[in-house]
Amino acid sequence: MTSGLWHRMDLLARQLTPSMLTLALVIINAVPLHVPGLSRIAPLLPLMAIYHWAIFRPRLLPAWVVFLIGLLQDVLGGTPVGVNALVFLAVYGAVLSQKRFFMGKSIAILWLGFALIAAGAMTISWTAVSLLSVGLVEPQTLIFQYLLTLGLFPTVAWLFVHWQRAFLRQV
Repeated sequence: MTSGLWHRMDLLARQLTPSMLTLALVIINAVPLHVPGLSRIAPLLPLMAIYHWAIFRPRLLPAWVVFLIGLLQDVLGGTPVGVNALVFLAVYGAVLSQKRFFMGKSIAILWLGFALIAAGAMTISWTAVSLLSVGLVEPQTLIFQYLLTLGLFPTVAWLFVHWQRAFLRQV
């Protein structure tokens, strides 16, 4: 094989990184840990990824991939099909519309932005699931999931920033 082919394969692998990392987080979210009640309040790791990549590399995580990741999250998580796809696309669109604001800001501002976006996303999700199940879903689980997601955000964001510096500099 020629070095040109290896270079193109390397570039393709780097371009697929945001999509594959987000997909991996969906799968990690679905792994049963055999802790009673944890699956209901598991942090929304894919939401963190969509938020991050929409700010820093939206070209590498297109909307159609966000939609498919949302559908997979629905299927693996047991939510009505389409709810997370809708929520993830709404988050993606909201973050893209504010991308200029978020660029170059500190982690505190990014965290605050994520707190607001995640609160809106979880409210949309709660409303959609409640409407589709024709009954109110317990808001306490949503609040715990939100707090857990918010608490893990700085760690996940730090990992993504370092991943981006290490592997996506040339892309």
